[in-house]
Amino acid sequence: MKSQLYLISPPKIDDVLKFQKTLDEIIEVGEIACFQLRLKEIENRDIAKIGKEIFPILQNAGIACIMNDNARLARDTHADGVHLGQGDGTIKEAREVLGKDATIGVTCHNSTHLGLVAAEQGADYVAFGAFYETQTKTSAPRAELEILKWWQDVMEIPCIAIGGITPENALPIINAGADFIAVSSAIWNNPQGPAQAVINFNEVFKKESF
Repeated sequence: MKSQLYLISPPKIDDVLKFQKTLDEIIEVGEIACFQLRLKEIENRDIAKIGKEIFPILQNAGIACIMNDNARLARDTHADGVHLGQGDGTIKEAREVLGKDATIGVTCHNSTHLGLVAAEQGADYVAFGAFYETQTKTSAPRAELEILKWWQDVMEIPCIAIGGITPENALPIINAGADFIAVSSAIWNNPQGPAQAVINFNEVFKKESF
């Protein structure tokens, strides 16, 4: 499986109309497999409003939409699934809310044990990281490339690599076996704009040797 881009929203979306235009721009220039709406500092009702406005744009472009943390918000916004942290409830509970066809991912930090437990409980993907210093999760434990190699050798469900990944440092992670590269800051904080950042990541994906 060729590595793909898993885009995480910026931590704040102050102007939804402006953000919709940005999404249109990045959809036009590059391939994105998934988009996760991750907004930690606003009320659920405001997250739901944003999700309902931007998810159709992404879904119409063939991009899966994932809600962070909250299965009920995922259901209410017609997201394609939910991403669960270790303290965000169980896969079973999320499946009961979202149904058997929803995509459920789980944060597993730097632990193969957590990954195996998530897979056994029915996760559709697991996320490992942080692989580099990250502005988004400053307290995230550091993961090593070996965990990606091990996962690819042993397991069938996809793995996501997250944490401080940029076009400049992504290739070793891609070649180690990450099915998806999850990025936020490297896209939204790119000096040349988010669209150029997506182009840059897609160019890196073409170089993978895994």
